[in-house]
This record gives sequence, C-alpha cells and structure tokens, in this order.
Amino acid sequence: MRFLPTDEQSDFARTLRSLLGSAQVPAAVRAWADGEHGPGLALRSRLAGTGLFALAAPESYEGAGLLPLELALGFVELGRAGVPGPVVESAAVSVLLSELGDEALAKRFLPGLVAGEAWAALTLPGGSPYALDADAAAHCFTVSAAGELWLAAPTSGEALRSTDPARRLSRPAAAGGELLAAGPAVARAAGAAGRWARLLTAAQCLGVGEALLERTVGYVKQRSQFGAPIGSFQAVKHRLADALLALEFARPLVWAAALSLTPGDVAAAKLRCGEAAYRAAMTALQLHGAVGYTEELDLSLWLRKARPLRDAWGTPSECRAEVLRSVTPG
Repeated sequence: MRFLPTDEQSDFARTLRSLLGSAQVPAAVRAWADGEHGPGLALRSRLAGTGLFALAAPESYEGAGLLPLELALGFVELGRAGVPGPVVESAAVSVLLSELGDEALAKRFLPGLVAGEAWAALTLPGGSPYALDADAAAHCFTVSAAGELWLAAPTSGEALRSTDPARRLSRPAAAGGELLAAGPAVARAAGAAGRWARLLTAAQCLGVGEALLERTVGYVKQRSQFGAPIGSFQAVKHRLADALLALEFARPLVWAAALSLTPGDVAAAKLRCGEAAYRAAMTALQLHGAVGYTEELDLSLWLRKARPLRDAWGTPSECRAEVLRSVTPG
C-alpha cells in the first residue's frame, strides 16, 4: 500500500506553495491584524483560482466534490504561509451546507464560497462560542444545541484579540438572525462540519510547524557563537530533531484522518499536529532568543499562531477524550 499523496495531489500542493510564496503573505497578515482586509481578500481570490475552495462542495454547486485529502494538503500550505482569515470556517460551512441536503440553502450560499467571493464564520454546539473573523465574513452561521441553523445578525461591539493578532473573535448576535433550518439533519451536518474543521485545523498546524522549523534551521546555520554556527552544537541539533520527529509522526495521522473522517482519527491528527506545532514554536523561540518575539521579524507571525491553532476546534484535552471514546468498547 502506498500511503503517500499522488503525483497530481503533490502538484496541487506545489502550485499553492508557489502562489503563496510570491503573494507577500506576511504583509497581508499584518494588514489583517490592523483591520485592513483588502490584501487578505485579494489573496482569497487568488486561492480560489486554484480550485482550493471547490474541494469542499459538490459538483452540482460548482464545486469539485467533497475531497478531504486534497483539501488537507492545501491547508498544510495555508498554514505554512500563514494565510489569514476564516479559511477553515468557510470550508466547514461549505461541508455543512453540502451535507444538510437543502437545495435552496446550497444554491444561496455555496457558489459564492466556492468562487472565493465570500468568507463565512461558524460556531457549533460544544465548541467555542466565539466566531473567528466575523467582521470580515459575509455570513456568520451558528448551530444551536437544539439543532437549529441560524444566519446570525451582524455582530456588535469590539472583537476580542487572540494571542495571534490576525485572529479576531466575536460572539454572534443573540437576536435578529435568520433561522435557516432545524431538526436532526442539522445536527448530522454540524457533526460532519465539525470533523472537517478539526481536520483542516490539524493540517494548518502541520504547515505552521513546518514553517517554524524551516526558518529556525536556516537561522542556526547563520548565527555564530564561540566561532561556530550554533547549528553545529549538539544541544541545538537535539532540539531540532525532536521538533522534526514530532512533525513527521503527525503527518501520516492527517492523511489517515482525511481518508476515514472518523471522529477518533480526526481527533488524533488534531492532537498530534497541534502539539507538534507548539513544540516547533517553543524550539524556534528558544533558538532565536528574544529576537524571535519581535513583531518586526516575520517569524513572530507563525510563533503566535501555534498556540491558538493548537486549541482551535478541539483543545488537546478534548481531542484526547475523543480518541479514548473511539477505542473504548461500548
């Protein structure tokens, strides 16, 4: 059995990496953190041109089909580049609408999401009550514990800042929204959307960890101490090797989760990828020293993402509990 991406899937990932490498993403991230969404929205349009957002919608609604493995590969690249915005949430909303089976709702919202003309924020029962980047999203969806799908009214009040300044969190308005659907179908669709959101966040974590490790390896080759590059020191090599191993062991869990989409596999992938990204961040910070945390250095953009992404769509404790439920009889 060949448990590796196909040539076509690898080509797609390389295309995204090339596009993002020439797109001045750090400048877009800084603008996003300052409340200027223009560069981020322009980047969204370029990503839509690759067909990335179409991977979370059926062909009948201008999508490419629900293809979690290909989408996960793409989201590794989004994490590696540090792309801002509710990319995970928009994909999860596409899945929710696709799984819901309501043709009118799908026709109303999916074409815009697939074409990169709109982003969507999302909250689900059992998850965080805060919607990510609702101020930049065209739509804010929320599913209640009673199995009701609401299109929330525009949020009021100032958004909360995350550890990552490019992430803004706000509570969807409690009143004034539009009830879109209700019943068991909503609960089932919300469960599927939650698993996709967790999977894609795991993929983002993997990409963030890879970016941090790559930049740290480059730095320790250049930074000298006692007349030698610090990368030649045994203690530095051990830290880098530990970070690399954590990422390499997490990677196949993402592919396995994308193939099965079972709650236990997805939770295991999210747990390992989140912890691996956080380990890479701590390694990068230690080996860069205090300079690593300065806002002027691009490295800080990834350092500040590792912890919020580790906890988004399933904290480590929540993921461990899910993995235990999946392996416990009865």
